[in-house]
Amino acid sequence: MSVAELDHHNATHGLALPDLSGAVPTSTEARAKRRIAALEEELQVMKQERGTKQRFIADLVHYMPLTLRRIVALYANIEDLIAENDRRCEEAWQDSTADQNRLQRGYIALANALPWIHERLAELDANDAEDMLKKIKKGADAARGDDTSTLKDLVAAWVNQSFHPSNLLKSDDKQSRGFAHDICGKLLCPAEWDWSKDYVKAGIRDRTSEYIVSENSWPLFVYENYSVNSSNLEQGLFMSKVLVQAFKAIFTSPSSAKEADGNGDGADILENNRHTRRALNQVKVKMCVASIINMRKVTPRSIAYVACQVRFALSNVSSWCIVDGDFDYEAFWNNIVDFFEDAPGPVAKVFGKNHREDLTPEVVSKMSVTALAEQRKALEDAAFDSD
Repeated sequence: MSVAELDHHNATHGLALPDLSGAVPTSTEARAKRRIAALEEELQVMKQERGTKQRFIADLVHYMPLTLRRIVALYANIEDLIAENDRRCEEAWQDSTADQNRLQRGYIALANALPWIHERLAELDANDAEDMLKKIKKGADAARGDDTSTLKDLVAAWVNQSFHPSNLLKSDDKQSRGFAHDICGKLLCPAEWDWSKDYVKAGIRDRTSEYIVSENSWPLFVYENYSVNSSNLEQGLFMSKVLVQAFKAIFTSPSSAKEADGNGDGADILENNRHTRRALNQVKVKMCVASIINMRKVTPRSIAYVACQVRFALSNVSSWCIVDGDFDYEAFWNNIVDFFEDAPGPVAKVFGKNHREDLTPEVVSKMSVTALAEQRKALEDAAFDSD
């Protein structure tokens, strides 16, 4: 367009003068189109953000249930862990209780397993966070239930194979297990008592006050070869064949549990499983739980989880519970975790239920959990004095 033509165009279609506000009048239709375009762009951004948020929630709901109960906390919920970490960020932590310290170590375990969780949780609004936490709890309890169901069958088979009892355990029958069954009773028997003695069996089965089976005793099934050295209660602890088998069944695969050789050495379970999968790299193999959650070593909390699952599988209780008679599973889990994470050992706690009112400090001091704690402390004191 020439200069003359441009001048003619401007004369014909002159630019409207601005009003008092300084705004130059433009087409109403054009303004509406621009607003619509801006809103559509804003809506698209919101959809993308929502999609990203939903994918994050879906990832959490998938991975968290596999992680939470097995390697973080068997009973505490994720909001308890987050609340404890927040408390430490805002308050003095030096006078924290043993329970608070355990929760915080659980939060650290969670952050190590899912390092992106803290930052991403902060991006969720209150409604999304509440909905997600409900789904995680439901999924975590379902994953724990799956492990319980799996071990119900497998533990029965392992006991039959290892001990050949005259009264074989049935995979679909829990009522015949527990202290009523001679082999299950032996494995559940506190380490400080001799199950071969008839008066011990009678005392436990009759639930007398002299033979209280509680979380303050290490059961025989956690010991290598299912035998205990009373002068060194740490020897062989958490090295039994059934624990190794159960760990493999949960974290690698039920079929890998058949490879347990019974020497109690579970340190290389995960590495050996990775070697096996690399050797079968030409075959499509379903990823195990340990691989999915990037678990590279056996941890105290995974040991505690497996021990609770095995103890329940050996018992005659049909539904998962926290308290079985005088035995508190949550306290048992705490004792195992504290044994590894809070040396020189756990401090036994006393609760009142059934015969639990008879668990006086004097009685508890004679039980294997406390006795082992005292043995460990004596060894540490002796080592310190020799330096």
